[in-house]
Amino acid sequence: MARVLPDVAGLDKEFDYLVPPELAAAVTVGTRVRVGLHGRRVGGWVMAVGGEPPPGVALRPLAKVTGLGPPPELVELAAWAAWRWAGRRRALLATASPPTAVRSLPASPRRAAPDGDGAGARGAAAPPMPSGVVAGLAEAALAQPRAVLRLPPACDAAEVALVAARRGPVLVITPAVAAASALAVRFRRAGLPVALHPRGWALGAAGASVVGARAAAWAPVGGLAAVVVLDEHDEALQEERNPTWHARDVAVERAARAGVPCVLVSPCPSLEALAWGPLLRPSRTEERAGWPVVEVVDMTREDRRRAGPWSAPLVRLLRSGARVACVLNRTGRATLLACAACGALTRCERCEAAVEDPGGGRLRCRRCGLERPVVCQRCGSAALALRRRGVTRAAQELTALAGTDAVEVSARAPVDEPLPDARLYVGTEAVLHRVPDLDAVAFLDLDQELLAPRYRAAEQALALLARAARLVGGRAGGGRLLVQTSLPRHEVLDAALHADPGRLAASEARRREELGFPPARALALVSGPGAAELVAALAGGGAADGVEVLGPADDRWLLRADTHRELCDALARAPRPSQRVRVEVDPLRV
Repeated sequence: MARVLPDVAGLDKEFDYLVPPELAAAVTVGTRVRVGLHGRRVGGWVMAVGGEPPPGVALRPLAKVTGLGPPPELVELAAWAAWRWAGRRRALLATASPPTAVRSLPASPRRAAPDGDGAGARGAAAPPMPSGVVAGLAEAALAQPRAVLRLPPACDAAEVALVAARRGPVLVITPAVAAASALAVRFRRAGLPVALHPRGWALGAAGASVVGARAAAWAPVGGLAAVVVLDEHDEALQEERNPTWHARDVAVERAARAGVPCVLVSPCPSLEALAWGPLLRPSRTEERAGWPVVEVVDMTREDRRRAGPWSAPLVRLLRSGARVACVLNRTGRATLLACAACGALTRCERCEAAVEDPGGGRLRCRRCGLERPVVCQRCGSAALALRRRGVTRAAQELTALAGTDAVEVSARAPVDEPLPDARLYVGTEAVLHRVPDLDAVAFLDLDQELLAPRYRAAEQALALLARAARLVGGRAGGGRLLVQTSLPRHEVLDAALHADPGRLAASEARRREELGFPPARALALVSGPGAAELVAALAGGGAADGVEVLGPADDRWLLRADTHRELCDALARAPRPSQRVRVEVDPLRV
């Protein structure tokens, strides 16, 4: 007998089927099969094998064995993740399955000769170990069960993965597919067997190291020896669809279950990572050298009547002949209000986010909800002005100031379409992902990121600076960041100026603790037509013991608990509503 979970949307129930003798050898936990269900054939996964059907019950036989599926340890991990992120196992098992039918695994891969000559042979010399500071820190991190490795942007974090691969097959997770592809090339050149996920699903299951983006957290790795997550702070590691699992947390749990070391690497580790494991970092001298020179321009002291929102240092940079990318993010809904008299930004006195003017003579903070009168905190003026400018307008004005045509870049432009070669690029943060080999990056208005109505705004702003720093390189190479801001003493800018992300982590941890945000407490965001029914079931059935319900606001509810166990247990006990509901555990955009 085999217990099968059908691959049917909205169904999270297992059914028993009879295993025909001719299929018995191919049926194990995780195998992908075809079964009959309600008059049609559907796919599914075997959840358990064995036992006899109850007397008098005639079970339907399995119709077909499609091929290999996730190994038993990933099936168990999917059950845990379904509880942890309040979702269905089906989506997780689909991610852990090969993209095409796999009937059998290839032979266990062998090391090749280094330098990518393809001469694989027994007894070939092991590839040389990367040398230097990064390799030493990687060895120290891998000697522990868990570690957080803070490397400055100019360091080659891929060396950590190469060091780990000398221990045996390693799982390496990166935020971007392009970065995973480049890392796989380096593995091959070093003579290390590697599988690029998802195309190399079978090779990884056979024993090669696996490199991939977010979904690689669910890739099988035969003989797993270590897990490495690069840029663990990156939002791309969290799934946007339900369940909203995070590749970092899945990797951490997977390494713990397998009993292998797990290393999280980042130039600016998240508070979740810092709360999880001990921090390792290079010396202060080495870390400072890995960050570029940061120039902060205080826009409250600039003569806006002369050049509007463009400062004199920015104009000098544009006219210097350097290859520059100018970043102006306008993807969010937040607007910035400034005092018309003194130019100071209007901020919340509790959480320091930007405030909005909803009318009625009151200003309201969209992050914590605090309200106050329409008055400037610096000079007492009641006259406020809206500060906002789009990318297209900025590109036109900067073209005139720089004396060269600016190339406009945004997320709407086709990614596969090459950008023209130019000296000046203007765009949203998409420009940082599409333009290599920059001399400098200028943030035209970082205040919108610093004061965004999201509890992770400060972390996200520092991550944006770190991304730009990686493009321009360290101090020795002349890398430079220019930041226009009305908040020159903000913790994010202080951390970037001193090349010390720990300065932000300390202050941000205290703020999160006071406001009850992760990692101090666990959060879940509930929305959709069935949200009210789910929240009512939580409160009415006693399932929400220990869970605080906040809302509704914009037809969304926020659930908060001291620990994820309390929060996820409550969501697991609550009956599912009749209408669709979206539950985001650990939401990024609250």
